[in-house]
Amino acid sequence: MATEEDVLSSCRTLLATGAVTLAGVAAVTYLLTSQKRLPVSKPDIDLNNQSVAIDGKPYHRASRLSRPPDYWNSERPIKDCKTVYQALERGKRQSNNGPCLGARTGPNKSFEWMSYQQVIDKVEQFGSGLVYKGSRPSNTTFIGIFATNRPEWTIADYGIQGFSMVPVPLYDTLGLDACKFIINQCDMEVVVVDTEARMNNLVTLKPDLPALKRIIIIAPATDQMRSTVGTAGMELLTFEDILTLGKNHPQPPVPPTPEAVFSIIYTSGTTGDPKGVVLTHYSFLSMVNSMLLQSQPVFVGSSEDVYLSYLPLAHNFDRGCHILIFLSGARIGYYSRDIRLLTDDMMALRPTLFATVPRLLNRLYDTTHHPQNPTFLRTYHLQTHLPSPFVLILERKFIYRKDSIWDKLIFHKVQSKLGGRVRMVLTGSAPISADVMSFLRCALGCVVVEGYGQTETGAGLTMTLPGDPSIGHVGPPLPGSQIKLIDIPEMDYYVKDNVGEVCAKADFLLKEYYKEPEKTAEALDSDGWLHTGDVGTWLPNGCLKIVDRKKNIFKLSQGEYIATEKIENVYQGSPFVAQAFVDGDSLKPVLMAIIVPDQLYIEKWATNNQEFPSHLQEFCQHPEAKAIILKDILEQGKKSGLKGFEQVKDIYLEWNLFSVDNDLLTPTFKNRRPGLRKKYKQIISDLYTQNGL
Repeated sequence: MATEEDVLSSCRTLLATGAVTLAGVAAVTYLLTSQKRLPVSKPDIDLNNQSVAIDGKPYHRASRLSRPPDYWNSERPIKDCKTVYQALERGKRQSNNGPCLGARTGPNKSFEWMSYQQVIDKVEQFGSGLVYKGSRPSNTTFIGIFATNRPEWTIADYGIQGFSMVPVPLYDTLGLDACKFIINQCDMEVVVVDTEARMNNLVTLKPDLPALKRIIIIAPATDQMRSTVGTAGMELLTFEDILTLGKNHPQPPVPPTPEAVFSIIYTSGTTGDPKGVVLTHYSFLSMVNSMLLQSQPVFVGSSEDVYLSYLPLAHNFDRGCHILIFLSGARIGYYSRDIRLLTDDMMALRPTLFATVPRLLNRLYDTTHHPQNPTFLRTYHLQTHLPSPFVLILERKFIYRKDSIWDKLIFHKVQSKLGGRVRMVLTGSAPISADVMSFLRCALGCVVVEGYGQTETGAGLTMTLPGDPSIGHVGPPLPGSQIKLIDIPEMDYYVKDNVGEVCAKADFLLKEYYKEPEKTAEALDSDGWLHTGDVGTWLPNGCLKIVDRKKNIFKLSQGEYIATEKIENVYQGSPFVAQAFVDGDSLKPVLMAIIVPDQLYIEKWATNNQEFPSHLQEFCQHPEAKAIILKDILEQGKKSGLKGFEQVKDIYLEWNLFSVDNDLLTPTFKNRRPGLRKKYKQIISDLYTQNGL
């Protein structure tokens, strides 16, 4: 870790070469002494020793922020909230009935807000309307929500919970067959949709949905739409219809207990039917409380905090963030439901808290490092690593600021894209590179933490500690959880070498996979350990590092096991590569890959290699482009220690990005292997043929 003398020495060296002026040293002194900083307190544990070995076993570890056995009743950060449903009432008390949910419906697309009480009123009306129309207020009644993020999504979610019913999210990227499977498995009689297109999807599926009786649409309904749904043997009501019915016919609430099922969240999966993860109010709220304990040095939420919801509410990550916001009485603004307008939404809302995924942060990194019109000063300061030691020192002193000379010269533009006042960024769902993480902490002038978890763990299992300047890991276990590694002989991973499958035990794990006892037994062993399928190793500071994935492995013809996700992650470390899909055939001795080059890097690279076009499609079709990228990724693989049989033999350059919309990525932005194999089956077959295999 850099010391203050290291930084000052660097500055003196740069001064000697004329790279910076005396103002640089003055800036260092100002950074270290000025009091303009975000309030962040020092973590309660030693950052060099963040987890504790259980029974002296270094591969079996738990958080040093331990929870006592009576934690649920005594030591939780939030003591007056025992179910997810109660979070709204607590938010009302914390905020003195301040703003709660907002959307860009005002003049000039400004955010308009509902107070906590207004939201609670609509929640009670929605639940009452459902019950009045025949939904049984029971924990065995499942109501689908098939919509993108918006205030009505959350009102429906909590309205369903308020009568002990169970909200079950649906989403387009599951595909219609998967939606049909979920609706039938849950015997759903009611589904909430937001658009006519989703309504029509259900109408199309109706012959195979015997239980479905009613569709509730958030958009206005025409007589033709009502007729279409009626002809299919169902009833169509609008969201406003249900609110009005609930207002005119209030029903006695049936609030859930902590042991009741909170929600069933279906995993998108990469193969087969989705699995319904059953989470209780106790388990999900326990996970949220553990995240609060882990992040308390920074996340001491208040009613002044603002959060932008754009990650799919059909997944646990954003729903967990909603609870964190409600518990502190803060407010949630919803994006415009068009990802292309996300920057505009951020600038309009100016959030203080931002949860996101590496894909967006990588794009932010790329656009900053490869701008359309770079200046010499900007390029120089980004290429030198001068700001990085500053940030290391400031982080060690628990100082986060946005008023340094670097902010004024370079980073204010990055910060403005997120609204200019973000004080904490939480990233999850996929690994983030060390370079991007270091850049973000430097550029955003705020705490940036990374979490790791699965749908089966509620959302989180580990999280980096605020104030920890180290990178390249996902932090220690959350309080109340234990993590151990177990051998994976078929992948040559052994605990004795400090590497193995990550297994977890906590009170916030799934209860079961709904109606899937065999799959439940595969994931949860008889001792209560969840087998995640991820491969991890413990770092000397007690933090977990994810290094591989147990699933999606297969044998090549010579009997060698291949883990394709690991190889893809390595190749994506090449600046040429935006996305990679590595595949093989158990009857073949080598691997092939589909590579999507990085448009921004190609544009920059082509300025110095003018015999190549900068337009991505034209570049991919250039006869020499493949050889250049293949050489680079093979060098990347060699540097990362890939074995010879793990390196690809040949590649195909694709100019269209894999995406959720084209069914080539899961909603958590992982490669959807069945879709990729289907799309590129012939191309990969041709690669084998071209290589005489």
